[in-house]
Amino acid sequence: MNTALTATYALTVLLLIATPGPVVALIVNTAAASGSRKAMFTAVGTNWASLVLIGAAAWIILTSAAIDKAWLSVMSLLGCLFIGYIAVGTLKEALQAPAQDTASHAAKPGRGGLLQGFMVGISNPKDIIFFIAFFPQFIQITESFGKSMVVLSLLWVAIDFAVLSLYIFAIGKIASQRSNRVISLASGVALLLIAAGGLLYNLKELAA
Repeated sequence: MNTALTATYALTVLLLIATPGPVVALIVNTAAASGSRKAMFTAVGTNWASLVLIGAAAWIILTSAAIDKAWLSVMSLLGCLFIGYIAVGTLKEALQAPAQDTASHAAKPGRGGLLQGFMVGISNPKDIIFFIAFFPQFIQITESFGKSMVVLSLLWVAIDFAVLSLYIFAIGKIASQRSNRVISLASGVALLLIAAGGLLYNLKELAA
């Protein structure tokens, strides 16, 4: 095994996941609004999406398929629209609920969860670009393609769960009626900004 390349991959994944983005914003918002258990199910959903994207990257490498840049931009554009939809819903709920009603507001079953985690993960422009464009550079960590895929996938899952669990733990420690509403508002704004930035970038790419 190429230790240096593996360490580089692990550090890259750590920085990618830890950097605030749609997944982190959703996890933080879910932990604040619906509790740690629902947030963990959401994290499982985002991990599931990551494994699907890893599978797509493996298929591209094996078949040497070329990815149409316009197709990639359209996929990212649709992902941004979905993230924006979640952001608007999050902000609407947080703004409509008085601070003292946050506890009852948090009990709503529609926030987060396995399916929403998967949908945000699979439509996350950052992950789409990473797996399709950057991920293949690390496939040489072992002499076997299959073994490399297993190692890369396991490292991703382990680091992803570790980082997201830390976010969930931190939110659980500072959770209160007032802070939960502030966190929901902040994560909603973050999701909206990410969606808007992604939309502008991908529309520019499509127009080029």
